[in-house]
Amino acid sequence: MHKIKIGTRASRLALWQAEFVASELKKIFPALEVELIHVHTTGDKILDAPLAKIGGKGLFTKELELQLARGEIDLAVHSLKDVPTDLPAGFKIAAVTRREQPFDAFVSEKFSAFDELPEGSIVGTSSLRRSAQLLKLRPDLRIKNLRGNVDTRLKKLDAGEFDAIILAATGLERLGYAARIRQLLTKIIPAAGQGALAIEVRSNDAEVAKLVRPLNDEETFSATAVEREFLREVGGSCQVPVGVFAKIDGGRLTVRALISSLDGKKFVAETLEVPVSEIDGLGKILARTLLDDGGREILAEMQA
Repeated sequence: MHKIKIGTRASRLALWQAEFVASELKKIFPALEVELIHVHTTGDKILDAPLAKIGGKGLFTKELELQLARGEIDLAVHSLKDVPTDLPAGFKIAAVTRREQPFDAFVSEKFSAFDELPEGSIVGTSSLRRSAQLLKLRPDLRIKNLRGNVDTRLKKLDAGEFDAIILAATGLERLGYAARIRQLLTKIIPAAGQGALAIEVRSNDAEVAKLVRPLNDEETFSATAVEREFLREVGGSCQVPVGVFAKIDGGRLTVRALISSLDGKKFVAETLEVPVSEIDGLGKILARTLLDDGGREILAEMQA
């Protein structure tokens, strides 16, 4: 294969991600010609409403999948956390890159740590998962919706609209904003797949799947597969405050998960650790444990 077309959203972070994949492929296949195709997704166009109210994760992948289906691009690069757990027929994730920083970052011009926020502080986030866990820790906070790309969100913080905002740390690092991170919020369980990139291809395109296979990181692929299995089992999306994070270390996998009410007052959480050889079905087991321990009632109340 002499040339491939990579589909990507047009935001600066998405372009960084696509360019990273392109550069990694060029390292392996120096003669390969790579073209980036910019696609404006629905999620990028609607910026005045929370994702939970306008359709969730598929808003960032649908247009890219349409171009994949038409053969206008050969592969699409996504933040794995933005990819729905069930892909449309005809598509598959061919590779998941090595995960970078998985946690959320506390960003503020006024305060150096989350615990320093005064009572009633305004904190910006577009994520129900983040919002619920922030309120679980600090019910006094005022959570305000924050949409837009990373630069837009930082500008709103700098303009004084918020006392602090919460962003994925890896996105800040990739765009050269690591110095803006005041604190990593390790107590807040990340979104499934956070910190990793997914490469999506047509299911029947064996040539492109083989081309990107060297970019797959086995440990990240296995850990995020557990996370996504958990999310699929609980019916998780942008519309449900659910967090799940799995990590492989020394041949063992540890996974933390949480289902919460929107206000953080009701929640169930669990941590499991097993040998890597026993992770098959672990996401389902963890999901059913939390659902049986009260998660089902929490989700039912929200849907009602």
